[in-house]
Amino acid sequence: MSVDWLDQINWNDDGLIPAIAQDWESDRVLMQAWVNRESLALSVAENRAVYWSRSRQKLWRKGEESGHVQVLHGVYLDCDKDCIVLRVEQLGGIACHTGRESCYYLTLENGQWVENAPVLKNPDDIYR
Repeated sequence: MSVDWLDQINWNDDGLIPAIAQDWESDRVLMQAWVNRESLALSVAENRAVYWSRSRQKLWRKGEESGHVQVLHGVYLDCDKDCIVLRVEQLGGIACHTGRESCYYLTLENGQWVENAPVLKNPDDIYR
């Protein structure tokens, strides 16, 4: 009897694990979100990143509002089986709701957080 690949994941008490989206070509970390069984299964089936929105308590297909879809190129599970990396192609070049390429645009310098990446598109123009 084969074990479903989703059963091999160590989901937390809420049925979630963190998912790190990484650019499939540059290796840049774009964002971190959460997935549950359904969203991860849909990601694989639809070949695009589908997350679980904890704030909205519903499935979130990345790019459904912004158009900035993440095309899936690979799914990697860590050794503890409690975190995944989604290797993605970020359509439109913007992953962050602030209009930047990556959500990781703040660098700690001399005890202060400093912005290290430009806004590529005004969020007001993305989310009308």
